[in-house]
Amino acid sequence: MSEPLTVTDAADPRLSDYTDLTDVELRRRREPAEGLFIAEGEKVIRRALAAGFRMRSMLLTAKWLGVMGDVIAEADAPVHLVEPALAEQVTGYHVHRGALASMERKPLPTAAEVLAGARRVAVLEGLVDHTNLGAIFRSAAALGMDAVLLSPDCADPLYRRAVKTSMGAVFSVPYARLDPWPAALGTVREAGFELLALTPSGAEDFTAARPHLLPRAALMLGAEGDGLTPKALAAADQRVRIPMAHGIDSLNVGAAAAIAFYAVNHG
Repeated sequence: MSEPLTVTDAADPRLSDYTDLTDVELRRRREPAEGLFIAEGEKVIRRALAAGFRMRSMLLTAKWLGVMGDVIAEADAPVHLVEPALAEQVTGYHVHRGALASMERKPLPTAAEVLAGARRVAVLEGLVDHTNLGAIFRSAAALGMDAVLLSPDCADPLYRRAVKTSMGAVFSVPYARLDPWPAALGTVREAGFELLALTPSGAEDFTAARPHLLPRAALMLGAEGDGLTPKALAAADQRVRIPMAHGIDSLNVGAAAAIAFYAVNHG
């Protein structure tokens, strides 16, 4: 058990993992380099621990001591107790959930490793919005996708906002980077997957394409607004789209992903 210790100085080096959490560019560079990520909120912290991630430390305000009591009892990492104002000073925002944990990253698997045994995978190109990325991981977990593959320029699934939006689903869905892009899509095809590009242009409706009947399917989605690049579209085996009404030509990528994940699994 780690005995919670009160910290009163925002400059205390024990709190260094939690500094400037709202500085996206800084955290995007720093967290992978230092092998850490931040889990925010009781449920996300518990899911990270259940997924086998090792805790580096925890930052709590007093009202969360009881709620997190069993986690503290089993922790082999320091637990820092701070006032809410100090937590805001350190992190850069009001930590309304009151509990943060710094966790150690695991080595990222290869694409071949996450494809082994999978039948349904999502392939994401250029997804840089952490909220959209987290929403897609949450839908992937809920709707039966076995893995997620990311182009090199996709956002970090373990960035705090992505983890929070996914409600910890980033811990339960295996993912890997596909590099070089888009040449590495050949790895997916060689593993027996048919590459389906989700696009409104020159595509067949899901209802007609019947992708749920494919033995192995990889559903490709592009960034919000721009969609898949011409090179990615050229690498696809088939183009598919969601039929829409009232003259609407596209959906938010998170909403489109959820519909497409259901269609590729259930028809």
